[in-house]
Amino acid sequence: MKSLSLNWFIEGSIDFEYKKYVLLDYLQSINQHFHRRYLYPNLADLVFHYNNLVHFKQNKTVLQQNFPQRLTKADMEGVKLTYEKIVQDDHTMHEIEQIITYALCKMDPALKTGRKIYDFVESCLDIDPVGVIPLLPYEGYFTLRNGIEKTNRVYEYQFTLFESQNDQYRGIHINLIDTFEYNLVNTPEAIKQQLIKKRKHLPNPAMYHVQSEITFPLEETLLPVAKRSLVKYISDAA
Repeated sequence: MKSLSLNWFIEGSIDFEYKKYVLLDYLQSINQHFHRRYLYPNLADLVFHYNNLVHFKQNKTVLQQNFPQRLTKADMEGVKLTYEKIVQDDHTMHEIEQIITYALCKMDPALKTGRKIYDFVESCLDIDPVGVIPLLPYEGYFTLRNGIEKTNRVYEYQFTLFESQNDQYRGIHINLIDTFEYNLVNTPEAIKQQLIKKRKHLPNPAMYHVQSEITFPLEETLLPVAKRSLVKYISDAA
């Protein structure tokens, strides 16, 4: 996947035609991955750059009051921006505004495509609790079956908390611990009992079975969507 630097639209030569070429090359790569139903890291990267541009545009007045500024770093959680002086003439700021407006217009269709794929993958997922779920189901296991594949992957999961500027969010850390052939013997219930016997640190674990109707690219699409869907499912049920 081709990438954009964090401050691609205001670094180096601030020339609209050149920046347009850089952007279109990046979006071509993004769309090629979406065509293959590869969502990550492409969608997350695209969302980050889009939000970066929107944030910069919304803070244009602040920039002009304190002289035009350059984006030097961004925090992935809060998209916090810090600036350093770059130009003091209206022509360059106008060029930056033109680049941002064009970029937002071109990124929007790709974002809609990515979100459409995400929604479709999410709609193909079924999540079912396995056995009795403890009152605090924030660590445990989940099995993942990818469409018609015979393999049932087993992951240990643990919820994490992280804060943005305005809110707290739950994330999830996972670790692949085993695989089983999907058959009448290796049911999710049987797998749970095996895990309890083998892994004593979780004597009464929460466990969920996640299954997709359709086979998707595992690492690039199904697993990231399954993780987010599981966080939502558990949070809504808790």
